[in-house]
Amino acid sequence: MNKEKRTQIFTRLRDQNPNPTTELNYSSPFELLIAVILSAQATDVGVNKATDKLFPIANTPKAIFDLGVDGLKEYIKTIGLFNAKAENVIKTCKMLIDLHDSEVPDTRDALEALPGVGRKTANVVLNTAFKQPAMAVDTHIFRVSNRTGIAPGKNVLEVEKRLVRLIPKDFLLDAHHWLILHGRYVCKARKPQCGSCIIEDLCEFKEKTS
Repeated sequence: MNKEKRTQIFTRLRDQNPNPTTELNYSSPFELLIAVILSAQATDVGVNKATDKLFPIANTPKAIFDLGVDGLKEYIKTIGLFNAKAENVIKTCKMLIDLHDSEVPDTRDALEALPGVGRKTANVVLNTAFKQPAMAVDTHIFRVSNRTGIAPGKNVLEVEKRLVRLIPKDFLLDAHHWLILHGRYVCKARKPQCGSCIIEDLCEFKEKTS
C-alpha cells in the first residue's frame, strides 16, 4: 500500500470520527491505567461495569491499595483473571506510591516496570493519557493492519513498528482509536462488513464480503 492510499484511508476515518477516544470509562491517568490493566482478555463493557462501581469508592493508588487484594476482588470479580489482576493492581498501586509520588509515570520504561503492565498497556496509557504517538496493537488493530494492507506484519511488534513508521504524522496520535473501532465494529474477525465500510475501495483485502 502506498502513502497516498494510507493518507486517504485516515482522512476518511478522521472525517467520520474527528475526536476518537477509548471506550473505557476514566477521568484521570490513574483510572485509565487501572482500567487498561483490567481489560486484558476482557471487554471494555465488562471493565466499565466493574470500574463504575470501583472508582467512586477508590480512584487513587492509596485508596485502592487500602482496599487490599480481597477488597479489590469484590469489585472486579466479574472480570476474567480477576485474581491475578487484583494482585497486580495492588502491587502497582504500592509502586506508584513508593516510587512515583502516587502519579502515573509518562515513560514506557517506568510504565512497563509496573506489575500487570506490558507493552500494549503502556502504549495505551502513553497515547490516551499523555497524548504521545504510541501505537497499542491489539487483536483488532493487528487484523485490520494485515487485512487492509495498511501495515502488514507477522507479529504484534512488527505491525506496531510499521504503523508508527508508515502512518502519516498528522494522523498518528488518533490512529490507534480509529483502527480499533474500525476492527471492532466494521472489519470484524469472522465477517467483515465490507459493504458498509467507508474505506472499502482503498482496502487491499482480496476476499471482500460485498
